[in-house]
Amino acid sequence: MSHAYPLGQTLQDALKPEAKAARTIAEAEAMADGFRVAELAIDWVNVSESEAEAMLAADSGDAHGHLQRYEDEAGHPVIAVSWWRLEAAKPVPKRKAKAKEPEPAEAEASDHTDDLYFRRGRTKPSRRRYVDPRQLDLFRQSKDKS
Repeated sequence: MSHAYPLGQTLQDALKPEAKAARTIAEAEAMADGFRVAELAIDWVNVSESEAEAMLAADSGDAHGHLQRYEDEAGHPVIAVSWWRLEAAKPVPKRKAKAKEPEPAEAEASDHTDDLYFRRGRTKPSRRRYVDPRQLDLFRQSKDKS
């Protein structure tokens, strides 16, 4: 079973049992209801031993695999919570339409190349690089003197 991460604007929203959960960012965006998915956030929560057990044992709705238990250097439990952080969708500014340029009278008037460009060899690759015929002599095998 793959992980499903809860959606929320805050960590407290994501930890609620009724929070929606999604596996991929595409699923999260489809469930966002007017919000934009900002990131897959990972927050670390310092809790007591009993709180950690309660968080891990609680059924959090559709979300699963989003809580991991760790310990800090003193041995106290720390819960890592992975969740889709939502933010308010910003309205997209409308672009002004560009004024259309008048079409040229002739179809070839917009062509900036001519036959002279291609006839004079300007598109041919430059001269070939010199390759020393003795190049493979570097890898010559030594003869055994038996």
